[in-house]
Amino acid sequence: MDFAFDARTEELRARLLAFMDAHVLPAEAVAQEQRSLLADPWATPAVVEDLKAEARAQGLWNLFFVDEHGAPGTEYGAGLTNLQYAPLAEITGRSPQLAPTALNCAAPDTGNMEVLAQFGTPEQKKRWLEPLLAGEIRSAFAMTEPDVASSDATNIQTLIRRDGDDYVINGRKWYISGAMNPDCAIFIVMGKTDPDGEDIRRQQSMILVPRDTPGLEVRRAMRVYGYEDHYHGGHAEVVFDHVRVPASHLVGEEGGGFAIAQARL
Repeated sequence: MDFAFDARTEELRARLLAFMDAHVLPAEAVAQEQRSLLADPWATPAVVEDLKAEARAQGLWNLFFVDEHGAPGTEYGAGLTNLQYAPLAEITGRSPQLAPTALNCAAPDTGNMEVLAQFGTPEQKKRWLEPLLAGEIRSAFAMTEPDVASSDATNIQTLIRRDGDDYVINGRKWYISGAMNPDCAIFIVMGKTDPDGEDIRRQQSMILVPRDTPGLEVRRAMRVYGYEDHYHGGHAEVVFDHVRVPASHLVGEEGGGFAIAQARL
């Protein structure tokens, strides 16, 4: 049995390793110094934008958008398979604070872009997916809640109620990755549109909530294992207090949120 990487993977590995040595690893000290001088401790150091520009110029961009057939290129990414992408992800893990972001391959944006690509409407893709693909904004995925074991997403209690042409959202989320970053412009929020539905896996829906929507409050940063993750936008407590968004912000269909979460995760 042959366990060697194929030719395309070897070529990308060589390019990525050279990028890491020439650009990413030398930037670690620069990023640390720049971060110490930032007025907003959750903002992104300027050197990260330089790395992103170089990664795009070298074709090392959005590599996470895999294609099961390994097509030469797709609408969104390089058309790799998971088998081809895995060793590239391992390389970026050698500088976890900078490399994934430099390649636009950092969570939670990766999963959020996949959600929008698979389930978003053309309008949602235009407004949110395209700037995410371009690395112009960041995003958050708001599922986990404080009062329930939300590793089983059927337990979540946030309510998403239809009101005419809008949905109104009420609930409290926490450990929401990336929400402290000022570039986080959009939240994918999971809540219940049919809390009394017979099928507990059809009670949930997902909806897009822009950060500046009235009633959305990023309340505080939370510690994980005693640390605040300033490099990736922290893990925040987020409150939704009668947050109103247009019905067109629903992702997929009502009752499809649990299935979309499984596809994402």
